[in-house]
Parts: sequence; structure tokens; C-alpha cells
Amino acid sequence: MGPVRARSTRRPLRLDVQRRVRAWTPRNADIARWAASALGRRAAGREIGVRVVGPAESRRLNARYRGKDKPTNVLSFPAAPLPAAARGSAHPLGDLVICAQVVRAEALAHGKPLRAHWAHLVVHGALHLIGYDHEREPDARRMERREIAVLRSLGFVNPYRSVP
Repeated sequence: MGPVRARSTRRPLRLDVQRRVRAWTPRNADIARWAASALGRRAAGREIGVRVVGPAESRRLNARYRGKDKPTNVLSFPAAPLPAAARGSAHPLGDLVICAQVVRAEALAHGKPLRAHWAHLVVHGALHLIGYDHEREPDARRMERREIAVLRSLGFVNPYRSVP
């Protein structure tokens, strides 16, 4: 699929989605809106690549870049800064790799709507692209608060609360 632009900024976020699996995934416009909401003003004129993969590719990438030999829900790869002369109309922010099968399994295991879990992981991954990090405090609390606020603004419940 070609790039999709989120409409929430003057110079919209560009999104390039590649689907490597046949599993259900949200519409490109929804993914773009969720990412743009997470990024806020930082979305203007930026570009994110999203690759939806199966467990084998997720596991390979997770092992290579994080040293964890198992598939994971989302991986974030921030882009290296480009010199001003090398920039095109959009400045690459980075790439998200999302494993549709892991996302679905987690949603089922935790009793969460699949669409809501996708929204959470897109927001989560986008925040990683702009420097948020949940591996250390106090950044973890800051990132969690931002995720909750963004998801609430999009009409989703707090993803860290137990579902009754």
C-alpha cells in the first residue's frame, strides 16, 4: 500500500504500510491517526514506515536487535537524523514492525478489543520513535501517562487497567 497521510497536522504525518501477513490489521488511516496523535506537533512533515509481520520475522528481528529470542508485539527503529540537504518533503522518523499474531494473542489473553490493542501498540511504538523509553524510571511512568492520555483522546480505555 502507498503512503497515507494523517490529517491532524498542517504538514501531515506520512505513513507507509507493508503487510507481510494476511491477518486482520487496522486501516492505514487509523494507524496514521493513532501515530500522529501520539506524536502531536512532532508529526508534522515526518514519515513512519510500518511493517506488519508474522512471528518468524518478529522473532528474528527481536533476537538480532534486542537479544530476545521470541516474537514480540512491536519493535521501533528510530531513523538516523538526515542532513538538511538530504531531506525530501518528509523527514523519516523511523519504522515500526508489528507482529499481528502476537498482538491478537495478547488481546485475547487480556480480554481487550483487538482494535484497542493495535491502537495502544501503534501509540507505544510511535512514542519510542521520539525518545520515550519504558526500560528505566521515571521515563516509564512518563511514557505510560502519555499513552493513557493519547488513547483516551482517541476514545480508548486505559490499556493498563484490568478488563472486567
